[in-house]
Amino acid sequence: MQPGKMAVDLVPTMVLEAVRQLPIDRRMRWGAGDGEFVRPVHWLVALLGSEVVDFDLFGIRSGRNSRGHRFHANHDICLADADSYLGALRDAHVVVDYAERQDLIVAQAETLAKGVGGSVVLEPALLDEVTSLVEWPQAVLGNFDDEFLQVPAEALIASMGDHQKYFHLLDDEQRLLAHFITISNLDSPDSSLIVAGNQRVLRARLADAQFFWENDCKRSLRQLAAGLSAVVFQQKLGTLADKSERLTRLLKVILTAVDSELDVQLSEDAAVLCKADLLSDMVGEFPALQGMMGQYYARADGLDDAVGEAIREHYLPRFAGDELPKTVLGAALALADRVDTLVGIFAIGAIPSGDKDPFGLRRAALGVLRIQLEFGLDLQLFPLLEEAVAGLPEALQDNALAGRVNNFVSDRYRGYAESAGYAHDEIEAVLAVKPSRLLDAQGRLQAVQQFRSNPAAASLAAANKRVANILNKSAENVTGDVDAELLVEPEEQVLYQALQVCEQAVLPIIADRDYLAVCQQLAGLREVVDGFFDAVMVMADDKQLRDNRLALLRQMRELFLQVADFSCLQG
Repeated sequence: MQPGKMAVDLVPTMVLEAVRQLPIDRRMRWGAGDGEFVRPVHWLVALLGSEVVDFDLFGIRSGRNSRGHRFHANHDICLADADSYLGALRDAHVVVDYAERQDLIVAQAETLAKGVGGSVVLEPALLDEVTSLVEWPQAVLGNFDDEFLQVPAEALIASMGDHQKYFHLLDDEQRLLAHFITISNLDSPDSSLIVAGNQRVLRARLADAQFFWENDCKRSLRQLAAGLSAVVFQQKLGTLADKSERLTRLLKVILTAVDSELDVQLSEDAAVLCKADLLSDMVGEFPALQGMMGQYYARADGLDDAVGEAIREHYLPRFAGDELPKTVLGAALALADRVDTLVGIFAIGAIPSGDKDPFGLRRAALGVLRIQLEFGLDLQLFPLLEEAVAGLPEALQDNALAGRVNNFVSDRYRGYAESAGYAHDEIEAVLAVKPSRLLDAQGRLQAVQQFRSNPAAASLAAANKRVANILNKSAENVTGDVDAELLVEPEEQVLYQALQVCEQAVLPIIADRDYLAVCQQLAGLREVVDGFFDAVMVMADDKQLRDNRLALLRQMRELFLQVADFSCLQG
């Protein structure tokens, strides 16, 4: 055991290591030194109580002097001790505490918004960024000309938020108001100057957005789509026009699989035009508006609303927890897009590894899961993957490709199900029977989880494990049916009869996918199964008896496998 050390001696090393490990994407150098940090460091305060912790960082010696706001208190502040830090800086117009700063911004912005009969939208990422940009937050309300409200609201919001770091306001009907809130970093004796300056800058930004909108509307989506043949999606996978052709094919397969009665022309329009807005000026300036602008352009072209909705929705969900499509056409197109991407990128060998996933395949797989499980698009995934493989350039087609992608999605399903609260062994029990539909797998999983609370569950799981072991270790290849004439023991006769009755009862229930009801029927076999194993020697010396009893066990196991492999359940 090492002897203890004084805290003042340990702090320098701890601070240096903590600074070194800060997750800073872009570091910079300054002056003649070789230190790197997010911004130049001009002074360093290090106090333990009232004592200065003496060390050097970025060529600067630690001390007890800090500085106040560069305009309101541009002078040294001598800190008596560490406890006085927050108060002394606040007196010098610097709110050090991040949470306090953010609370001030929220309170001030909400007050200003109420004053004009609106509500301010404080998007979390933008709020975090603005909080980090100021040290003495002062919210200011500004306006812009009503004429700009003719431009799609999303474009105006992007101009305000992305370019200017302004917050936008909505009325009671969630319509954009011609106001904005910006966060100044100082108290001004004449705030009208700050307002005027920000309004002047914003007007130029909104004028750009207005120009993009009006210029884009001079071309139809079909005219934009014609240019997709010149945009490479991926070198080996062709252009965005090639991708659109593949989406058209996959979308037709999906809509047929889910028995959709959607007009064929609508679905073809959606698939052909869904990537067209990528060539618009607006999306070129604001990539996050892809899909949204496509919907506006579709409406401007007089296309059916279903086409525009599908164009917007096919990008959903964009990230974990994001909203899902609300229409069948949008969900089907979103699924087709992700399946094509997964299969195509797997085909060129760019499979995710570790924390590297440049094409966002894990996110795409999660989208495939959520669209089927949460939206409820019910179809067999593997045939769809095979169809996607068939649509690839011939040089990339591979008989094993669909299986690899299917396994990748299954692995994502494991994580998805675990995050939803299902136990690992429950998930493995369901996946062991290889359900062809994700919605079907989810129904089985729910049933298995609920069945575990049944008093018979543990006993039947143990029996299934025992049966699986016996059948796996048996040298005989059990293929025949059970011969009732060879059932000589009362307990095996009772089990056989119970299995016959249970099979007849569960067949229609299985057809309805009511797997919990099937489990409840299977629970009724507990006593006869226990009785069989207590009284009957399966591996009898007589080969006929042995094979017949193995056939009986195989019949029982196949019955349980109609739901899941209960032998996977632990405890």
